[in-house]
Amino acid sequence: MVAGRVGEGDGYGGYRTRLVETLQQKGIRDLAVLRAIGTVPRHLFVPESVRHRAYDDVALPIGGGQTISQPWVQARYLELAALTGRERVLEVGGGSGYQTALLALLSDAVFAIERIPSLAHAARAALEASGIRNVTVLVGDGTLGWRPFAPYDAVLVAAASPEIPGPLVEQLAPGGRLIIPLGDRNAQVLTVAQRVGPDVRTSTVADVRFVPLLGEFGFR
Repeated sequence: MVAGRVGEGDGYGGYRTRLVETLQQKGIRDLAVLRAIGTVPRHLFVPESVRHRAYDDVALPIGGGQTISQPWVQARYLELAALTGRERVLEVGGGSGYQTALLALLSDAVFAIERIPSLAHAARAALEASGIRNVTVLVGDGTLGWRPFAPYDAVLVAAASPEIPGPLVEQLAPGGRLIIPLGDRNAQVLTVAQRVGPDVRTSTVADVRFVPLLGEFGFR
């Protein structure tokens, strides 16, 4: 369950409105995605040292050599997922928990995996402070997925991989979508994979640059 007071009365509403307007100007059209971005308190998901930039459309450091992605990139991810509110979602690379929070407003249940314990702990705290309840955060190797709760209607991978990890494909529901940056450590292409019957069909979206996905089925 998501509490009805997410983001209400925190004094940052005007900044979120400005961010939504910026994303609209950059081509984001999904009203549900824009509504979620206008609701979730992004400032709770970044370190205090960069909180003054929480609503700028830029990536920010969150510790552990990781970043919270640029809001436009996260909004594009969410548009590509095409969520209706009824889905079970797997997020690989939960990071700060911000995208997890957005997913929570757009789907029924979110299962997020983060390999760095300190980031997972901070994400849980920020999610709780935001009043979001329909998420579960696991510390582990995201390339293995989270089999006990599979299959997933959508899988969002927030780090770059040389190829799509096999376990994530196996855990994708029929008709489900998997979104992942594919390439080497320096440059990737944002890719959408969709399960259609026994096949998985892929399409490319845009050139991107993400931190590497580390794990048994990612970069070593």
